[in-house]
Amino acid sequence: MATISTSDFKNGMHVELDDGLFQLQEFQHVKPGKGGAFVRTTLRNVRTGAVVDRTFRAGERMESAFIEKREKQYLYRDGDDFAVMDNETFEQMSVPSAAMGSAGGYISEGQSLLFLMYGDEIIGTDLPASVELAVTETEPGIQGDRVSGARKPATLETGLVVQVPLFVEIGDRVKVDTRTGEYQTRA
Repeated sequence: MATISTSDFKNGMHVELDDGLFQLQEFQHVKPGKGGAFVRTTLRNVRTGAVVDRTFRAGERMESAFIEKREKQYLYRDGDDFAVMDNETFEQMSVPSAAMGSAGGYISEGQSLLFLMYGDEIIGTDLPASVELAVTETEPGIQGDRVSGARKPATLETGLVVQVPLFVEIGDRVKVDTRTGEYQTRA
């Protein structure tokens, strides 16, 4: 394992601490008038999702976690788990929905995505900025109900419900932002 200093911090990097594996959400170097400099951080535990604030002395060293990105293909839903196949070894594995996070609502069968791996453990996914999904259920737009910016709920092929404009109908493909979960455009 490589050791890093607090001066090497970057948002999004992963560090191994005594309490577990953490992702650095935010950090700030502070140099007070008296005393030594320190670094305030906001860390997210990748296994539990808990967010903690922690302070380190400037120059303090810790273990950097090696996170590998591996491409895997989503095959099908198996109860609460997701069946995926490694694109290099063709090995199938079951991924718990907790490890998938919000990605489960944005992926359809046969789609490939990057998984963040810590050893053999999947700790998250790296989704594209937007995905195209088909609308499976929505109410029809009513004639005369044309208020500017009016929206209606639509259920997508993955089960995700998003607010879409009134002109979107069943069978249309829509582009959804994976960061915010909002409708972007019709595809």
